[in-house]
Amino acid sequence: MSLLSVENVNKSFGGLKALDNVNLEIAAGTVHAIIGPNGAGKSTLLNCFVGRLEPDTGSVMFDGQSLLRIDPHEINQAGVSRVFQTPEIFGDLTLLENVMIPAFAKRDGAFTMNVWRGVALESDVRAKAMDMLADVGLSTKAQDIAGQLSRGDKRRLELAMCLVQEPKLLLLDEPTAGMARADTNNTIDLMKRIAARGVTMVVIEHDMHVVFSLAEKISVLAQGTVIAEGLPQDIKGDPRVQEAYLGGAHL
Repeated sequence: MSLLSVENVNKSFGGLKALDNVNLEIAAGTVHAIIGPNGAGKSTLLNCFVGRLEPDTGSVMFDGQSLLRIDPHEINQAGVSRVFQTPEIFGDLTLLENVMIPAFAKRDGAFTMNVWRGVALESDVRAKAMDMLADVGLSTKAQDIAGQLSRGDKRRLELAMCLVQEPKLLLLDEPTAGMARADTNNTIDLMKRIAARGVTMVVIEHDMHVVFSLAEKISVLAQGTVIAEGLPQDIKGDPRVQEAYLGGAHL
């Protein structure tokens, strides 16, 4: 059963066609990787999923609901969360406060400036945020300032900020970019635990170690077009993918 269905999506910027008749089916409860060279249209596609961009043509359906022409916070409310290439956190706030903010937003709708009114009384939200920090291995840093974290810990914090919203679909845009191998492996382990709970994930990633450690299905984008799709073992040996992605080198 498809949780996310993308049909005939096109997106151009001036004379540049970033997405060219893209079709995807993301099955519920799976980890689906989208790979391809720089400029293939991967991040543009994710932006069409979360309301940051509107496709020129085509449809994006999530859990039976169109994601087009609705606000990003409504998409988030529907159960879609995204982790960006560069961690998007509140650098001047503590880790606990960072995770509490999206918890309030999920409960109350769009973020408002009075969200902190009566925070001391919001013990349920605070407890849930602490649970999420423990889940990603950051509970001992709950009162630290987020901007002082390492890149790997910032990524884990951003994952906690997504998970506290109990998403049905988690979109991860290069989740291990810039990480040392140890941090990468820890992030892979964390993502496996998330997947084991039944959270559907779409992962954009250049690191093939990450892709083949996680993905159950892979779609390959090149010049805005899906050129191949299938199981990891099939994609690994596909000469079209090797040519488009690595200039003919083996994955």
